[in-house]
Amino acid sequence: MLDSIQALWQDLRHAARALRRAPGFTTAVALTLGLGVGANAAMFGVVDRLMFRPFPYLRDAGTVHRVYLQTTVDGRTVTKREVPYTRWLDLRRWTTSFAQTAAVAQRPLALGTGEDAREREVAGVSASLFAMFDARPVLGRFFGASEDTVPRGAAVVVLSYRYWREAFGGADVIGRPLQVGTVRATIVGVAPPRFVGVASERAPAAFIPITTFPLAAGENKVDSYWRLYNWDWTSIVVRRKPGVSVAAASADLSAAHVRSRVAQRELDPGTAPPSLSRPRAVAGALRIAAGPDAGLEARTLLWVSGVALVVLLIAAANVTNLLLARALRRGRETAVRLALGVSRRRLASQALAEALLLAALGAVVGVLVAQSAAGALRLLVPGDEPLDAATDVRTLAAAAACALAAALLAAVGPALLGTRGDLAHRLRGRAGAARRSRARDGLLVAQGALSAALLVGAALFVRSLDAVRALPLGYDADRVLMVLPDYRGTKLDSAARVAFRRRLLATAQTIPGVRYAARVNSAPFGANAQPLFVPGVDSVARLGRFDFQLATPDFFAAMGTRVVRGRAFTDADREGAPPVAIVSRSMARALWPGRDPLGRCLRVGADTVPCATVVGVAEDAAERDLTSAERFVYYLPLDQRDPAGGNRMVVRVAGAHAAAMAEDVRRALTRAMPGQGYVTVEPLADLVSAQRRSWELGATMFAAFGLLALAVAAVGLYGVVAYDVAQRSHELSVRVALGASARAVARLVVGEGVAFALAGAGLGSIAALVAAPWIQPLLFRTSATDPRAYLGVGATLVAVAALASALPARRAARADPNAALRAE
Repeated sequence: MLDSIQALWQDLRHAARALRRAPGFTTAVALTLGLGVGANAAMFGVVDRLMFRPFPYLRDAGTVHRVYLQTTVDGRTVTKREVPYTRWLDLRRWTTSFAQTAAVAQRPLALGTGEDAREREVAGVSASLFAMFDARPVLGRFFGASEDTVPRGAAVVVLSYRYWREAFGGADVIGRPLQVGTVRATIVGVAPPRFVGVASERAPAAFIPITTFPLAAGENKVDSYWRLYNWDWTSIVVRRKPGVSVAAASADLSAAHVRSRVAQRELDPGTAPPSLSRPRAVAGALRIAAGPDAGLEARTLLWVSGVALVVLLIAAANVTNLLLARALRRGRETAVRLALGVSRRRLASQALAEALLLAALGAVVGVLVAQSAAGALRLLVPGDEPLDAATDVRTLAAAAACALAAALLAAVGPALLGTRGDLAHRLRGRAGAARRSRARDGLLVAQGALSAALLVGAALFVRSLDAVRALPLGYDADRVLMVLPDYRGTKLDSAARVAFRRRLLATAQTIPGVRYAARVNSAPFGANAQPLFVPGVDSVARLGRFDFQLATPDFFAAMGTRVVRGRAFTDADREGAPPVAIVSRSMARALWPGRDPLGRCLRVGADTVPCATVVGVAEDAAERDLTSAERFVYYLPLDQRDPAGGNRMVVRVAGAHAAAMAEDVRRALTRAMPGQGYVTVEPLADLVSAQRRSWELGATMFAAFGLLALAVAAVGLYGVVAYDVAQRSHELSVRVALGASARAVARLVVGEGVAFALAGAGLGSIAALVAAPWIQPLLFRTSATDPRAYLGVGATLVAVAALASALPARRAARADPNAALRAE
């Protein structure tokens, strides 16, 4: 054992000296490996946090699951992770597979009072959740079961460590009051650092009993949430008993889900019977992004992670080529050592030691690359946990594993080739270059193919993102703020509510820098629908979904939505005046094709209500989502339909970017709120950006990794062509001596580089076509087989290959014919 350790130490010292003597080679390998390792370490850090990392302090994480309930609706499976609180009570009562169960809910609620009130993530959790963790409060205590009882839990709150430090500076806060939503709670504890419960994305600033949560959130179901099934807001977390498999736990949950649906039918006969809804349950991943209802972003991230692995393979192939070139240059030295009695096993051991050192260098560079990429990834991927590759043990382990795997993979071939072959030929200086050259050529083509596949993916995602961005919004998102007042339990009767909302609107219109303000009943991407009836149209519903918006007269000016025909709302469109409506252009075409929509009749809610006369046609606006092909939207005057409604406001500012005025608007309107009320202000551009995020993630990451892969492949091509030119210097000199022109020699060298690129582009295109069915669902209005993407990538590879071959070709064109004559 001691001899083996000494031998390894000697091999490491020998490898270190050899690498020190070749700084150019060592730097090239470290940078190439580092780029591949860094890309993978960064993506591992993101995916690990979103999907796989155990929550801090969670005990026996492998036995804890989030419950996903499924039903069949119209022949398709619908998965829910948020269910009625009553459903949790049923599943807790009717299952036997679990040692612990807990209920959790989370949403932004205001913490604090006055102008300092800010919406923060607040988690409502059952007291049983804390028992799943080995976490001790840094101050005070967690709340207990006696404070978490229906119908209303105690007014107590546990602060997160971060919020405690930010808001209170780490002072002793136990016993202090804190306004949490509509509840004035008493602080009873401060959670330890990094404790987030089971929050997958946004870390909670505070934890309150889940039975207190409905009241704190201002819900009107505070007296029924625990006995009815009409509010989906609770997630269920369970811990399996020892010896219970995941399949058995899911079966137990499914049986309880069936019983719960039967109980629901007793209260609500309109509930679909279990024979039709086929209730079932899954004890799934605790991280939502890894669960059965993972969204488009999570699926895109998995693809991007695969792309990062491809970049690592390209880097490994490039390093293999560098090591092969080095083995060829050292062929005579290796032969001499073998002739002097050094065993092939010892040479292989030294090659392994060299690979270990190269892996260590690659890992260090990779961690630095991952750390540098953390900021960009943080902007693209939701979540509160920053990526610190330099201190995160799991990310460091992933970087080390990637570097070691890539280095060993790259070193195996050159090590084997370096210790085999005809010893006599090597001593005479004749290495078996032909066979090794074919190996290097194959690696070069493989790099080109992988780069081509990534670049095709990048081109498709960029085209998809361009298609999304090219969609007309129908409003000017950059100049609009969305305002949501929260009364925090202040009770106003109908008349007082109408008067106050009008005063608040007037206050908004007087804020310096505000051009227009209007009240509305919903924000974009949260549109509402009602039954709609149109004389002469048999079934409006068969044409699609028709969303509506209630608004005050300045709505279209505030949003920047053009009324292309007729008129907008005016102050005359008030309660008691003849009902009017404005429809979107697409809606007008769908309901009255080829006819004038002005003056037409709409009946909203029932076919017996008075007509709302169409007085205007507005441009199509994205009210439901960005990508819906149907933009059927109609607008009704708020004062006619619901004078006491319209709690939201849209505010248009004079500047180019509304975000710059968000804080001024928030403070001014919060001062006008009654009691402990406050307002939340959000730029409309942020809502639009959230809708585009998955395409932006795919386009940005595919493009970044594709360009990185192209750069690595170009460097590899340059190295191979340059080495071949050096090895063939005698041959090229003979060609020049026999009359070949410098242009012909240069064309010969560049042609070989372009041939490699064409071969790689062809193979990469085939690989991209094979993957097309899996990529297609991630794209928008872009075909995964778009020939323009494939041809563009091929042309790019050829151009890069020509550039990478240009410098070696220039050297080849200057071959000295006298050298060939002297050699002969």
